Amino acid sequence: MAATDGPQDAARPQDRFWAAERLGGVPRMETHFGRRMRCFPERPLSLAAMLAAQVARDPARAAIAEGPLTLSYGELDARAARLAAGLAARGIAAGDRVALLLGNCWEFLALLFACARLGAIVVPIGTRQRMAELAFLLDDCGAKILVFEAAYADAVPPPAMLAAAPLLVATRGEVAGATPFAALMDGSGAERAAVPADEEATAVLLYTSGTTGRPKGACLTHLGLVHSALSFARCFALDDADRGLVAVPLAHVTGLVGVALTTLAVGGCVALMHAPYKTDAFLALLAEARVSFTILVPAIYTLCAMHPDLPRHDLSAWRVGGFGGAPMPVATIARMAEALPALQLLNAYGATETTSPATIMPRSCWRDQMDSVGQVVPCGELRVLDEDGQPVPPGTAGELWIAGPMVVPGYWNRPEANRAEFANGFWRSGDIGSMDSGGFVRLFDRRKDMINRAGYKIFSAEVEGVLSALAGVQECAIVGRPDPVLGERVHAFVVPAPGCVLDGDAVRAHCAGLLADYKVPETVTIDAAPLPRNANGKILKAALRERLARA
Repeated sequence: MAATDGPQDAARPQDRFWAAERLGGVPRMETHFGRRMRCFPERPLSLAAMLAAQVARDPARAAIAEGPLTLSYGELDARAARLAAGLAARGIAAGDRVALLLGNCWEFLALLFACARLGAIVVPIGTRQRMAELAFLLDDCGAKILVFEAAYADAVPPPAMLAAAPLLVATRGEVAGATPFAALMDGSGAERAAVPADEEATAVLLYTSGTTGRPKGACLTHLGLVHSALSFARCFALDDADRGLVAVPLAHVTGLVGVALTTLAVGGCVALMHAPYKTDAFLALLAEARVSFTILVPAIYTLCAMHPDLPRHDLSAWRVGGFGGAPMPVATIARMAEALPALQLLNAYGATETTSPATIMPRSCWRDQMDSVGQVVPCGELRVLDEDGQPVPPGTAGELWIAGPMVVPGYWNRPEANRAEFANGFWRSGDIGSMDSGGFVRLFDRRKDMINRAGYKIFSAEVEGVLSALAGVQECAIVGRPDPVLGERVHAFVVPAPGCVLDGDAVRAHCAGLLADYKVPETVTIDAAPLPRNANGKILKAALRERLARA
């Protein structure tokens, strides 16, 4: 349980952007997990309490919209209560893991709140996972139940592949050997009152994307989930009139926390895009649902900006466009500004381990700070440290260490990783960046993606930001190409926009005019095929390096 230590410390740079009278109240110092941190005093103590507060406020208000289906807050709560009874009747209790292999559907969110009522832990699994990957995750977390969409039945491992086979529950279709989802909601179980709130308890076990090595399960707590939702809502100035669109997977921290829980925390309506992403369908849903708020990867904004039907849709309600994970092309900013002058494109930075946001771009200055990922969130703390763990001067590159109530207490059954990645109340991000004297944070690279050319450190994100501004570039990635003399040389992968012709000379000439000579790509691969990405939309640079090695 928390210990309240007193009022907030002295003013910090971000305090001038995140007004104290907003959602959550004036941050105060508390102790959780043995760490001293700033916290919002005006907060629900669990996901169950968050939903209960909105039900008490207005049960008839729309909470979820998926296709023709709309669920009010009262209906969502009722379905969560029935699901909780159904899960309890099948032996699910506090601390048990319930795995979800679901797309962006109402069942996902109803199960999340059902498990919150029981104190059980939800384990979201991306729908692009294959059978062997799914088997590892189920064994690693010890799931007692797997709820899956019938469309993904081929990925469900047979009992022989698992240490202990979970109960299988299928939705949106029948699957042999699986309990129908409707049986969980048949009302035969006694309704369970929500367990007493323990905001330090794990609510969601979310596995890292696993671009290298085995994925690790980050323990997202009620404390962290609530603070992240309040941070996004407060910094984006959202309220109950807003409608957030989940177009990225709910099984990813951005879709689940950044959009869905953030929208529900203020009593808004969550619009769910269940079908696979297609730009024409995405634009149509934005207009039909009167969406006001999104968080997406920059590539989706670029696809929207280039789509010929963009001007034909009424997107006047769309006012907040959060993004992260890659630089936003200058051409995309210009096109979106022309087509949608009311839309603010707000950069943000975070990770699964930070329950999504660590920094957010203030709405008042996004056009002046497009190379920044914003200011530290109201209750967060960020330090930039050198390799010896010492602070570096403002504007100097170093590793970003992050603390606050949104940072997870650790990984599931990974004591070695916990010792390596958490220290002195901070999570070591492995990201290289800087923070200037005004508090604006800039992100340069992952430590493992930094290129070392004869001792010169090259941040791939910097080169990518320059290259993305070249006319005709749809997406790009910079990786190091092994060299026996220099160690590494700079190589660019470029995907041209449809109808555009690019060559290596044009790429190098553009970069040479804006970058030091050692940062300019010496070799270039131009290919119309999209760059490889993981289920969360991040470019798989390891795959690109392997492709380069084979070539």
